[in-house]
Amino acid sequence: MRGALINIFLIAAVMLSPVRAFSAGAIKYMHIYTLYDDEKGKGLKNPEGVACNDESRIVVADTANSRLLQYKLEDRTLTVGNEIVLPQVTYPVLVKFNSKGEILTLDGKLRRIARLSPQGVFAGYLEPSGIPSPASYSIKSFEIDRDDNIYIVDVLSARVIVLNPDGTYQEHIDFPGGHGFISDVSVDFKGNVLLVDSVKSRVYVALKGAKEFSPLTEVMKEQMRFPTSISTDSRGRIYLVDRNGSRIMVIGQDGSFLGQMSELGWKEGLLNYPSQLCVNDKGEVAVADTNNSRVQIFQLIK
Repeated sequence: MRGALINIFLIAAVMLSPVRAFSAGAIKYMHIYTLYDDEKGKGLKNPEGVACNDESRIVVADTANSRLLQYKLEDRTLTVGNEIVLPQVTYPVLVKFNSKGEILTLDGKLRRIARLSPQGVFAGYLEPSGIPSPASYSIKSFEIDRDDNIYIVDVLSARVIVLNPDGTYQEHIDFPGGHGFISDVSVDFKGNVLLVDSVKSRVYVALKGAKEFSPLTEVMKEQMRFPTSISTDSRGRIYLVDRNGSRIMVIGQDGSFLGQMSELGWKEGLLNYPSQLCVNDKGEVAVADTNNSRVQIFQLIK
């Protein structure tokens, strides 16, 4: 019943409220929804992760509540799905979908990646095999490409480890020389591997098949304070979550600055210490608005 009521209220809000569009540089967008709670009314608490796919599914890492929540946003109608509470994942901080709709999530305390079925059933931890010396690693973040290969940011050995979908080692790419602190990795639609350096406010790229990273952007400290998460869309645009700056910065495939989405605030459409974001094929951008204890969804305007 609550899911149906949420649908009614959201549709009414869209129909009766004026749509406010924003423009920053070459980026035009509007705020369309905010996720605050589950179907029972229990509120989100400092969510750090959000994933979305092209089947209109959204999964939220509701970090401080030690759970995952599923939603579906289709034709501007939001349906609240199931709550996922697992003893194997008590502090989810990052979440991704693979092409099968399975969920992979990083536990921020265990530093392990758990595999879940599309329904949220625990299917074991990702157990990388065949990693060459040094065999030890520490997972900061991870990415899944279109072929379900897994890319792990290993901050212990300063490298990106590439695994087959089953966890078997393929290769690794060392972090670029002179880097600061590498926080996150993304893979674009061409297969290029992207890194974000939080300390230097810089993006590096390893073109598909390349064995090393090179700078894609200059140092962007004038535009960003401390970017911690990176994602791309189907057009190759790159989204950087500037956590300390409470905003999203967008750059082009060539590293050019395109614009900014949102800024610090508490009203809907504004952000406070955001963590992860995702972009689906409809141009909907979901952002884990961590310190506001919600997930906000924006629509890119073409």
